[in-house]
Amino acid sequence: MKVTQTLWFEKDVEAAVRFYTGLVPGSSIQSVSTLPADSPSGPAGSVKLVAFTLGDQRYLAFEAGRLDPFNHSFSIMVECDTQAEIDRLWAALAEGGTIEHCGWLRDRWGLAWQIAPKRLGELINDADRAKAKRVAEAMLTMVKLDVAALEAAARG
Repeated sequence: MKVTQTLWFEKDVEAAVRFYTGLVPGSSIQSVSTLPADSPSGPAGSVKLVAFTLGDQRYLAFEAGRLDPFNHSFSIMVECDTQAEIDRLWAALAEGGTIEHCGWLRDRWGLAWQIAPKRLGELINDADRAKAKRVAEAMLTMVKLDVAALEAAARG
């Protein structure tokens, strides 16, 4: 059994996927194709398909005109080991996009992302529930997540 997330783009699918795979280490494009002339989905070349991996996840992105815009019902979370990784991804994805709170943003294509430190999950799941609460409360005040500030909250 194989599970693949699917993303529907109105336009610029290949540019978006090249951008994403260039940002996340271990990512690659497997194929780029268009539907053939005998496809029931529209005229030849009207639907572009891009199969790719982003980190360790499989995706199929396609460009097929307007349908539903992206929303938070589907988002991509990237857990980073360092603040430098967070800063790099945040800056790239936020360019032309919309910045939100708690590490969330939307890129220029409208796709929702959460860029978070791996350490956040460890701190929020700490057996010391008071520590976990302080970390969660600190996170809720942030826009881009800050590892040092989360660690400081954990220490009290």
